[in-house]
Amino acid sequence: MTEVEEIPGLIIKAQSGFFTVQTSQGPIVAQLRGRLKKERLGTDIAALGDRVLLRLQPGKSALIHEVMERTRVLSRKSPGRDVEQVLVANLDQAVIMFACAEPDPNFRLLDRFLVMTEREEIPTIICANKIDLVKPPSAYAEFGEYKNIGYPVHYTSAISGKGVAKLRKVLKDKISVFAGPSGVGKTSLLNVIQPGFSRRTKEVSDVTGKGVHTTVVPVLVPLEDGGYIADTPGLRALGLWDIEPAELDAYFREIRDLVADCEFSDCTHIHEPGCAVIEAVEQGKISPERYDSYTRMRLGEEEKDS
Repeated sequence: MTEVEEIPGLIIKAQSGFFTVQTSQGPIVAQLRGRLKKERLGTDIAALGDRVLLRLQPGKSALIHEVMERTRVLSRKSPGRDVEQVLVANLDQAVIMFACAEPDPNFRLLDRFLVMTEREEIPTIICANKIDLVKPPSAYAEFGEYKNIGYPVHYTSAISGKGVAKLRKVLKDKISVFAGPSGVGKTSLLNVIQPGFSRRTKEVSDVTGKGVHTTVVPVLVPLEDGGYIADTPGLRALGLWDIEPAELDAYFREIRDLVADCEFSDCTHIHEPGCAVIEAVEQGKISPERYDSYTRMRLGEEEKDS
């Protein structure tokens, strides 16, 4: 009787029913066991970041025998289908990156990213990149409001190296996803955090020998100090706005704690008398810019991603 070996692993690439699983024996390409294909019909059975159990048989393909329960998921509605598409499973944190200049930061777009990560309960770090292009005090003033409401803010530069060591430490031993608009310098910064990051991205993408273009296939890129970066197409925009307007106040940290103090239980925080949120804005306790972002989202106004 042929002995079957079982080993745990982490999915670091998912493409067309084939999954590259990082194991103690190195990366192994596997497919789903038939029984699993009948489960989780409303979502992806296995996805990038899933921890799985493989069954290996000598001379045969590896099969994913079990997918462990997910702790946190970044997902969206699958294009053209009424099912969940998992972008990254079990991620530890999101790093939302904007440039201090070239391009100028779009704070309304940043607020939309934060609404999404708040909804998914994803710990979030804000990275203000290209700090070398501005006078630091001006950047500290612009991004300071986010620090005031509890978001860690890192100021970085791929040119000068400022902030790189500190950011590298918070990435250690975690699965992190980077997101932000185009032109903010994500690739340049990641190549400074870990020299050869782009090359390693390609190595993971090419692990099956098919030479897949790195911007098409989602991968987890291992960091030398421990941890992974999710390099996933579509995370530039995070256009996951499957959120009802009435939910929005729960995803603005400085607003949600005031909701119970409003005179009306269905307060929109835009025009009602006795609104604790409007009062806090008038008293300078909530920034006008953040409040403007809230009202724009509440009224359904879109914000472009670049």
